[in-house]
Amino acid sequence: MRLTGAEITIQCLQEEGVEFVFGYPGGAVLYIYDALFNQDKVKHILVRHEQAALHAADAYARASGRTGVALVTSGPGVTNAVTGIATAYMDSIPMVIISGQVPTPAIGLDAFQEVDTVGITRPCVKHNFLVKHVDELASTIKKAFYVAASGRPGPVLVDIPKDVSQHIAEFVYPKSVTMRSYNPVTKGHSGQIKKAVQMLMEARQPMIYAGGGVILGNAAEQLTKLVRDLGFPCTNTLMGLGAYPGTDPQFVGMLGMHGTYEANLAMQHCDVLLAVGARFDDRVIGNPQHFYSEGRRIIHVDIDPSSISKRVRVDVPIVGNVADVLEEMQKLVNASPVRPDAAALKDWWKQIGEWRARDCLRYEHSSSIIKPQYVVEKLFEVTRGDAIVTSDVGQHQMWAAQYYKFDKPRRWLNSGGLGTMGFGLPAAMGAQMAFPEATVACVTGEASIQMCIQELSTCKQYHLPVKIINLNNRYLGMVRQWQQILHGNRYSESYMDALPDFVKLAESYGHVGVRIENPADVEPALREAFALKDRVVFMDFMTDQTENVFPMVKAGQGLTEMLLGAEDL
Repeated sequence: MRLTGAEITIQCLQEEGVEFVFGYPGGAVLYIYDALFNQDKVKHILVRHEQAALHAADAYARASGRTGVALVTSGPGVTNAVTGIATAYMDSIPMVIISGQVPTPAIGLDAFQEVDTVGITRPCVKHNFLVKHVDELASTIKKAFYVAASGRPGPVLVDIPKDVSQHIAEFVYPKSVTMRSYNPVTKGHSGQIKKAVQMLMEARQPMIYAGGGVILGNAAEQLTKLVRDLGFPCTNTLMGLGAYPGTDPQFVGMLGMHGTYEANLAMQHCDVLLAVGARFDDRVIGNPQHFYSEGRRIIHVDIDPSSISKRVRVDVPIVGNVADVLEEMQKLVNASPVRPDAAALKDWWKQIGEWRARDCLRYEHSSSIIKPQYVVEKLFEVTRGDAIVTSDVGQHQMWAAQYYKFDKPRRWLNSGGLGTMGFGLPAAMGAQMAFPEATVACVTGEASIQMCIQELSTCKQYHLPVKIINLNNRYLGMVRQWQQILHGNRYSESYMDALPDFVKLAESYGHVGVRIENPADVEPALREAFALKDRVVFMDFMTDQTENVFPMVKAGQGLTEMLLGAEDL
């Protein structure tokens, strides 16, 4: 077939089995949009801002495991998308972004709506391409999908000048890709895996620490089997929640800056640590110097060799697909005549039980003012823990992570690495597109929701019945908390002094709006909202303005230096 570059682009998406493209049209991509119009296999979702297109495609990928696709125009279309690209890059989300560019003769001449897309996005993509000739277009898009989804996933951008989308070429879509400079390792070193299993069998105070790589690598089943067979405690990072069932007794909670007392203490005092698909992030272990322990041995399994020993020196590095490595570990565990010391393990669990008894997530209930933690607990009850939950960034994000117990992977979608306000609502849209029959809840705050609130219009157009749980404390909550704890109660620009009436705003978009001010009304409001299967319901919960997220580890301190409540301030 001889096709235009625009038609080749859409044909490539069809070949890749792309279901949805999230985008916003503009001059440089009009030929591509025309090609979209002339077919019906690939459906386009018209967002109201390019940032939202990227977040929706991102969440579609997180929820489904498939590669998300976004389409934006040149200039401001690309620059609006950069926040969403960087969000996906920090969390290793497989995405392909197709951007329009000015015609090739105009590149570099400050043409209308021209920016150096390749240069601007280079620091926040896994790779990017500028297509200079239509003959290269199909092979480039094939490479983009391969790079985005293989190895450690990430966003890949394909920049297509307008004239390239007009030119005609023979369409041939490659069946496979060979790239001399890109050959990710997938199989773990068998000798290292044997050494790791031997180390685990010798452990007296073991700990398993699992991150988002377990979910991205579809390894939750393998992780769960290994943890249960060994009888070891397991913790998940913020990105890893759901990799191991949150209601299981062997789960000691999330770790890190706002992790549980028992998870952080177990991380600090274990003698053998198995880290799987995690990167020892600063919000997870705090100061690496504080985390260092001479008596602790560390096994680190990750698909990305650059993540190993980057922040913390490890004893047994294993580079490979986490699912394959865990399966090989399981075989060796099954075949091993040696088992972990039962008496030592019993003593270790006794110690963890004593830490658990501190009940670090306890909070003061109130009959007169809504506690945000209570809302999340009731959300878990009403949805029976079976919702896909998205969040924005701030206190509400941490409360959702602490109080909603995720038993399955790909149910918790949030911006972990970049911490992007505005992520929650478009992410809920992407998840709802991936699973139309699923219950999707967006936990947000009155500041974050306003970053992409225009997407209520997209929800209306495409009948996406997401439920919005707005924990409204009239503050930039996490900023206020840090200002209280670290800046002497000087609340500089953290108070939201002119909020809209969210109920009326939701209704103006054609949705249901509800304001909840009494704790007794929390559960009935949630039940009523989730009973409305085909409507967006915006629930504006007026919550305690003074509530802080605890436990908390101050930046630069160690996991044992936790603030457990207001009494520690």
